[in-house]
Amino acid sequence: MQTNLSDEAQKLPRAEEAAAILRSCVHCGFCTATCPTYQLLGDELDGPRGRIYLMKSFFEGGEVTRETQAHLDRCLTCRNCETTCPSGVQYHTLLDIGRAAIEEKVGRPFSETLVRNTLRKVLPTPQIFDPLLKTGQLLRPVLPKSLKQKIPANSIKAKPRPSQTHTRKMLILEGCVQPSLSPNTNAATARILDKLGIQVISATEAGCCGAVDYHLNAHETGLQRARRNIDAWWSMIESGAEAIIQTASGCGAFVKEYADLLKDDPDYADKAEVISRLSQDLVEILAREDLSQLTLNASQTLAFHCPCTLQHALKLNGAVEQVLRKLGFSLTQVPNAHLCCGSAGTYSVTQPELSMQLRDNKLDALESGKPDIIATANIGCQTHLNGAGRTHVRHWIEIIEEALTQ
Repeated sequence: MQTNLSDEAQKLPRAEEAAAILRSCVHCGFCTATCPTYQLLGDELDGPRGRIYLMKSFFEGGEVTRETQAHLDRCLTCRNCETTCPSGVQYHTLLDIGRAAIEEKVGRPFSETLVRNTLRKVLPTPQIFDPLLKTGQLLRPVLPKSLKQKIPANSIKAKPRPSQTHTRKMLILEGCVQPSLSPNTNAATARILDKLGIQVISATEAGCCGAVDYHLNAHETGLQRARRNIDAWWSMIESGAEAIIQTASGCGAFVKEYADLLKDDPDYADKAEVISRLSQDLVEILAREDLSQLTLNASQTLAFHCPCTLQHALKLNGAVEQVLRKLGFSLTQVPNAHLCCGSAGTYSVTQPELSMQLRDNKLDALESGKPDIIATANIGCQTHLNGAGRTHVRHWIEIIEEALTQ
């Protein structure tokens, strides 16, 4: 698609990158067919092709308004369109650039700014998030339904992590909200990998991957979090850590992008390249190991919700299902498994109405095969789906760990 940057747009730091992405789009519209928001709203401007047009107009000097911003805000960044696109358009990168530049241009009302800044302050900070969560759980019986759905009634406590040392060692990103919302997920990971001869280690200095800030248009703050994590991990990588395990696919998708996001940083570009290469979703690790060492009583029937970050960003669609079947679990068929559940990072807070519609549609699809339990691979999806109070949702590694017979 021919694109001519305006004089003003040429001054933007990533204008040429945006223009190159715009030029790669042939405007075929294949993406529209798989866009969750277009399916709900039926508006061309609430699909990828329409949003690309809006951003193209902005970069060429056209007028942008709060309405332009609203159409971009309604995008889930699920990246379903990228899976569908025959031209390989890097839509999510364009959206990150366009959203930030347009926000700089049109601003936001105080109420929206307050919500977004609060999310950026609370979610990546366990010292704030954890006590707030515990307070919310105590008050949950008297909270309005809209808040109650966002606060899990309780969290399964973490089992002890193994103390045994192994020659093989892998780092793990503990995450920012997962230790509070699902503290046993990484503990179960450590226990399973211990049985496979792998020691899981963590760097206490590492924290939020940076995705929350970055996707709420605070790009530099997100990149600073990435740099801090690289510094926290680096000595352990030099000591021979094989991989950086990601048990939340949302975090994994962002850490995989460190190399691209920091490619122009002379102090971090090379290190970021190594980090992105070593970052692996947990399923990539288990898929390579000899799982015959694990003896399970896999009697439950599962429906697997494949998070958008796992299937569209990390391109691991079907990988978890393959591991679960190999271990003896029975899996149901899930209609429209490519569609987003509506969690999408902070989307369930910033776009609650659309998020709830997508959640209910997703649960209808997941429950159509009458599973005993729903498995997933991302804490955001897990919490969001559980908020409906329907079939229970857990991380797939916890389900495996509970099924161990020895």
